[in-house]
Amino acid sequence: MDFVMIGHDLRYAVEQLLLTLFPDEKPVLVSEPGDRPCFVTELRESGGEAEARARFLSGHGEYGAVRRAPLPEKERKSAAQMLVKLAVYDAAMSAGVAAPPWGALTGIRPAKLAARRLAEGKTDAAEFLAETYRVSPVRAALAAECGAASLAADASLALGDVSLYVGIPFCPTRCAYCSFVSHSVEKSFKLVAPYLEALFGEIAETGERVAREGLRPVTLYIGGGTPTTLTAEQLAALAAKLRGSFDLSALREFTVEAGRPDTITREKLLALRESGVTRISINPQSMDENVLRAIGRAHSPDDILSAFAIAREVGFECINADLIAGLPGDSPEGFARSLEAMLGLGAENITVHTLARKRASRMNLEKTPVPGGAEVGIMLDLARTELYGHGYRPYYLYRQKFTAGGYENVGWSLPGLENLYNICIMEELHSIISMGAGGVTKLVNRESGLITREFNKKYPYEYIAERSGGK
Repeated sequence: MDFVMIGHDLRYAVEQLLLTLFPDEKPVLVSEPGDRPCFVTELRESGGEAEARARFLSGHGEYGAVRRAPLPEKERKSAAQMLVKLAVYDAAMSAGVAAPPWGALTGIRPAKLAARRLAEGKTDAAEFLAETYRVSPVRAALAAECGAASLAADASLALGDVSLYVGIPFCPTRCAYCSFVSHSVEKSFKLVAPYLEALFGEIAETGERVAREGLRPVTLYIGGGTPTTLTAEQLAALAAKLRGSFDLSALREFTVEAGRPDTITREKLLALRESGVTRISINPQSMDENVLRAIGRAHSPDDILSAFAIAREVGFECINADLIAGLPGDSPEGFARSLEAMLGLGAENITVHTLARKRASRMNLEKTPVPGGAEVGIMLDLARTELYGHGYRPYYLYRQKFTAGGYENVGWSLPGLENLYNICIMEELHSIISMGAGGVTKLVNRESGLITREFNKKYPYEYIAERSGGK
């Protein structure tokens, strides 16, 4: 989809909205309209106000829209971006383009807008999102409920509270949809021991820094990859290193992504439980054997049932299960069976993801056919209805690029069992201090809202080399 910019340089904002409206077409900035469909965007400012105009020149005619609004000095750029996007959105709607579920919103954290509205004492967060940004009523209500959960979490945090994240970038095999920084252990087993040695060094250094700055860890999350790729002895040693390096006396939750059922054993779960871990994830993604094969999973539905049974036997009372809507070979009926199985197992948290076609994933490179937006929408509608019906509530929400239908990922939990770390990282409520390859530390000034980032080396071998002084 071609587009022209006049009087502004808000290229990224226009590109993101065009990707939302026309997901199968790459936005292309041109100097003037040509033979292809094109949006002409224009922004004019005068006396603290702005006027955004958009014209959609399609093969069926010309469709236009105008938006006017004040530009507050404090948030001038974001207000201008939204004004231009709304003009483009209105022009597209007048041409009969299908309305995306999130309207003109393109950011990954829509619940932030709802939380801000609620923090101002307004009770109309859902209505505000629907009317101002054209978000569908269902999605606006989800964002409002997650915004309320964010405010509650924020109120429970004090200055100096932080979260800790430890990355274990290894998996037994690589899933077809995955683009995360992770290595399959079958190909990189020799990296595990030196990686842990390097990680333990960083943990010790970070513990000293946290103590020196008077920070107080309240959540600890070990993710990946698949942390339970490690042995029981390695998991116990990792937990011991963390406890020896940080004052965890104020810790409210300790979470480990057990993730892949084919990595779960009684010995590993016992090691985690005895190390003080309070929450784990067991992530089937699907309970359909054919779907599991299509995404490169080595486990079976029976392995998932066995993993849950072991976790309950060793004393885990809070388990998260991930499901993905839109996997290859899946259908609304198959997805419904997977959800029913997780509800039957009593998972206290259920996270429903929408499949994102990541550019670097094998699935995308091989152009694997997947369910379309309409089918994914049915899956998500079913999940929402069933989860509400079983007493679950949405508590965090985020969006990704390249999802079928432009849908979202939502974390659901039984009341009182929300994962605080998930809320903190998605809503950027306080600092997340990351350790390990690919880790991104976000230092959040809770008073000003300013966020600074510190990046670790991305790949395990780079991380090991840097931590060992290049040796």
